[in-house]
Parts: sequence; structure tokens; C-alpha cells
Amino acid sequence: MNRKRLFALLLKETLQIMRDPSAILIAVILPLILLFLMGYAVSLDAKNISLGIINKSNTQEAHDLVSSFVGSSSFKTHIGYDKKELMQLLQENQLKGVLEVPTTFGKHDAYTLQILIDATEPNTGGLIQNYASKIIRNWAIEEGIMPSAGISVIPRYWFNPPLSSRYFLLPGSISVVMTLIGILLTALVIAREWERGTMEALMATPTSMMEIILGKLIPYFILGLGSMILCFVVVYFWYDIPFKGSFGILFLLSAVYLFPSLSIGLLISTLAKNQFVAAQVSLIAGFLPAFLLSGFLFEITNMPIALQIFTYIIPARYFVESLQTIFLVGNIPSIFIKDMACMFLVGLFFFTLVVKKTKKGLE
Repeated sequence: MNRKRLFALLLKETLQIMRDPSAILIAVILPLILLFLMGYAVSLDAKNISLGIINKSNTQEAHDLVSSFVGSSSFKTHIGYDKKELMQLLQENQLKGVLEVPTTFGKHDAYTLQILIDATEPNTGGLIQNYASKIIRNWAIEEGIMPSAGISVIPRYWFNPPLSSRYFLLPGSISVVMTLIGILLTALVIAREWERGTMEALMATPTSMMEIILGKLIPYFILGLGSMILCFVVVYFWYDIPFKGSFGILFLLSAVYLFPSLSIGLLISTLAKNQFVAAQVSLIAGFLPAFLLSGFLFEITNMPIALQIFTYIIPARYFVESLQTIFLVGNIPSIFIKDMACMFLVGLFFFTLVVKKTKKGLE
């Protein structure tokens, strides 16, 4: 390992990044676009859910309950007097649920309700049930109506008091952004060098293969850390997502995560040597697993056993867990040490493949 040659390679790669508009586009503009899409377009929360209400009771209790639903920000209510008409709207997907208040409601201590829910979208159906139960529970407390057993359950939500999906989606989206930068950018840029023939010229120099690999890795490593800082600023200051951990630990976690990401990108570019093929493989092997199989959007425990086992070789799985922990919970060393060790081992595996597959020659 020659320091002067390595420094020259680092300088060459840095100048190439600064002169390449696509590198700046992927490292700066693309993360901003993804974060704004994740923050505003992707949401697991449901607001203004169309709910039909038919009130057959003339009691004050029934009127107050209906008023609670009308005043809720969770529902966009439609008051009707004909159940068949509301059911027709439910079938036509103009309503997501129908609340029926029977004539006996509020009389002789009878408080039976019926909620008919369109469950074609299970997530929305579950939210309707939860939101409606919360409104009914708050109404019952205000009316002084307690369960017959005298037991009152008062939930308290830790780590995510507003129950907002942004609180775990946006920290997790940082892993998706860094996956794109680490894998896509590295794979495309090096594959383009193979296409242009500049890689062959580099092979003809006295530099060793390890110097070439490190000369490619280190500049994109620094670029990835810069993108992480940009993502953190947007998530923390623009979206006002709480951050309860240490920025130094977040920086360390991101640095460790970039090791497997950059190694995978180098491996793809080494095997593909073509920008189009490298882009396709990067999306399939990098972006999609990080988006679908990392626990960022879907719970890993709900996946089939075979997929759960497969997720252990996806570095984003460990990074997402650490990101959501450090943002919402705080510094939990036991989680961070385990995740960093797993990310390093996965990165070491792919880096070893890069070293073995990359040979100083034209074949």
C-alpha cells in the first residue's frame, strides 16, 4: 500500500465526483425528493375517513355521541336516515364504514352500537375500529358511563405519543436513501468507467488492486456521510421528528452501514461492467430489499419464515432498527453493538467477494 498513490487516487475520484452532475444529483437531490415523498405521500395514518352515521335514537346520549364523531378529525361523517342508502354507499366505496345507533341506545342503561366496516383494506378497517373505539371510550368517560366491572383501561403510548407513522417512517427512510447512494451511485460510476475504458487505463498503472478499491470506496463513503447529515437535518428540523439519541452514535452507525452498501455497489459494478445492467441489479439487489425486507415498512415477524431468514443478510435490516431506536427511544448500546457487528460482518463478506472478483487485468 503506497500512500502517495492512494492519495492520488482519492484526489482523482474526488475531482471526478465534483465534475459529475449525476453524482451530485443522486447524493443531494434524490435524498431530498425521497424524504419529501416519504414525509408527505407515504403515510400509514388515516384521516378524514368517510363514515356514515344513522341515528335512530332520540336520547341526549345518542346526540352527544354522534356529535363526538362529527367533531373528530379522523372521520368525515355523512349523516343518513336510511340504512339501505348508506349500505349502498358502502358498497360503492364512497363510505368506509357505517355507524348505527339503535332506538334503544341510552334507554334503560343500554348502550349497544353497531359499526359496519369495509374491510377490503384491512389496515384502514383496523384504523376505523380503533378510532371509533377511542371516540366511544372518551364519550363514555365524559358521560360517566363506566364498565360494569368497574375497570377502566387508560393507555399510555411510549416513544410515539401522537401515534404518527412519520415518527418511524422518516428515520427508516434514511436507510433507504443511504442504500441508494451507497449501492446505486458506486455501481453506476464504476460501471461507466468500464464502459469508457478509463478503468483499463487505471489498471495499467503501478497501483495495486487494494489501492484502486480503497480509492473508489473512501470518496463515496464521505459523500454518503454527507448525505446522511443532510437527511438528518431535513428529518429533525423540517418534519420535527424527535431525536433522543446521540448524533455521534448516529454518525458511527451510518459509517458502519456504508461499508456493506459500498461493498455491494462495488461488487455489482465489478460483475456487470455496464451502466444499464448495474442500475437494474442495484435496484433489485439493493433498493427493493432495503425498502420491502428491512422492517422499514413491513414487520419482519409477519413475513414467511424463509423470508425472515433471508433478511439476515440484508444490512438495511439492522440499520433501520438502530435508526428507529436512536430517534424515538434513545441510546440503547445493546441494540447498537449487535446491529453494528452484523452490518460489519455482512460488509466484510461482500468486500471479500469484491477483492476476489476484482483482478488487475482486462478479462
